[in-house]
Amino acid sequence: MTDHLESNRTAWDHRVKVHLDSQFYDVPGFLAGASSLNPIELELLGPLQGQRLLHLQCHFGLDSLSCARLGAEVTGVDLSPEGVHQARQLAQQAKLEAEFVCADVFDYLAQVEPTFDRVLVSYGALCWLPSLAPWAEGIARALKPGGRLVLVEFHPLIDLMAGYGYFHRPEPDWEEEGTYTENCPGETHPMACWVHNIGEVAQALRSAGLTLESLGEHAVSPYPCFDGMTAVEGGYVQLHQGHPKPLLYHLVATKPES
Repeated sequence: MTDHLESNRTAWDHRVKVHLDSQFYDVPGFLAGASSLNPIELELLGPLQGQRLLHLQCHFGLDSLSCARLGAEVTGVDLSPEGVHQARQLAQQAKLEAEFVCADVFDYLAQVEPTFDRVLVSYGALCWLPSLAPWAEGIARALKPGGRLVLVEFHPLIDLMAGYGYFHRPEPDWEEEGTYTENCPGETHPMACWVHNIGEVAQALRSAGLTLESLGEHAVSPYPCFDGMTAVEGGYVQLHQGHPKPLLYHLVATKPES
């Protein structure tokens, strides 16, 4: 395992333990029947009853299991052994059927079979990938003909405002990071991340043979990325500095039927 994978795996193992007890993720609410999915991805995913869904970089599985509650046959993949362990435990507690695989996303996608109707990638996933070509090629491999990728990600403007670059470079940005939940214990762990702009993402998927069906930017986020954000309809927040700023974008791509 390369240095960046080992460092990121260790950091996410620690984060899982903190996140399970956070109000941010609200595991008790999920176990009581609440969904962790937001209106944007729910609309883009469409009806899930009987659909085979692959959730990449699934953390400890709340979104994966929320899809299972809607009738999807779910496979979640994550790098963190602790995350996968806790996802399996939550599936048992919630009495939901789902498969969770502990693997580097590139390794998993390199051998996946074209058996999925949906692939879901959401909220802070792409920054952990050093390159997008094998990711996009793997998603194209995983989808059945006519299958759909749904990507909902934080807008690159957020990285710019945080001091990162805009254009991808092969060397990672190394940060000593804690975690983003309200119960952060103050510990930090070295993590490697990369920036990927919207054009790079769209081109990688197009080069992999997928057809872009929808691309949109959103001036809302389900998570308060900055201080002083304003609550708006749908459980979202906005950042106002004269005008609303783009905080999310979505992309839907399909695998051609032939």
